[in-house]
Amino acid sequence: MRILHTMLRVGDLDRSLAFYSQVLGMRILRRKDYPEGKFTLAFVGYEEEDHSAVIELTYNWGVDHYELGTGFGHIAIEVEDAAATCAEIRSRGGKVVREAGPMKHGSTVIAFVEDPDGYRIELIERNSQSS
Repeated sequence: MRILHTMLRVGDLDRSLAFYSQVLGMRILRRKDYPEGKFTLAFVGYEEEDHSAVIELTYNWGVDHYELGTGFGHIAIEVEDAAATCAEIRSRGGKVVREAGPMKHGSTVIAFVEDPDGYRIELIERNSQSS
C-alpha cells in the first residue's frame, strides 16, 4: 500500500492551480470536469502520480469558499482490492463508512474508512483508476 493523494476542496480552482504551480512549483498533472456531478478534479505534484503522493484539488461548481474546517477532504491509499481491504480493515476493528464500488459519476472503484477521530481515508483500487 502507498499514499496516493490528499484532497482539498477549493473555492477558485484557477487561483489554487496558480498557487500550487507558480508559488510552490508543482506541476499540474491532470484535470477533469465531471459535468453530471458539477465538480472538477485537478491533481498537482512535484512528480508523476505513480512515483509520489500528490494533491487533489476539488472544485465543486458554484461553491466559492469553505470554512477552514470543511476544506480538508481525505487521504487516499492505493490498494489491490478495495472490497478485500475493507473486509480486512473491518476484521481489525476499523470502521468502513462507504463500501467498495464505483465512484459516483465515474468508474474508479473506491471505498472509505474512518479513523478514530473521524478523518476519512479513501481506498482506491489500483486497476480501476481510469476516471
